[in-house]
Amino acid sequence: MERAEVMKRVIGILTESQEIRRSHEAGAEAGPASEPGVVTLLLSEMIPHFSVPADATPLQVGRIVGETLAPAMHTIVGSFAAAFNALAAVHDSGQTDVSSMDVLRELALRVEAGAYDRDPDDGPDEGGLDDA
Repeated sequence: MERAEVMKRVIGILTESQEIRRSHEAGAEAGPASEPGVVTLLLSEMIPHFSVPADATPLQVGRIVGETLAPAMHTIVGSFAAAFNALAAVHDSGQTDVSSMDVLRELALRVEAGAYDRDPDDGPDEGGLDDA
């Protein structure tokens, strides 16, 4: 899954959590969870399947698990960190006329425009997420 797609999913998770919070605050009861949530779906799509030899030592198991999961976890955590930074920047600036949902919508538009397609190790985006 590409980084931009992961970022879109993260924005969806944060948006859904806002909607759940608002429903809860309004007194609405959460219905039964008959379908997997967006977090579960993201993890099931991102986490690669792997096997460990039956005779593997604990050190080998740790290495296999770490090497297999590290790229996906790096992308997921990086996406949540970018979204948090975008939200925090608005909060810290004192802009009271901008809601968290406004920030998430703007972030989604920037991702759609390609601001999250590049490798984060290449340096800051020009007009991208690093200056949110």
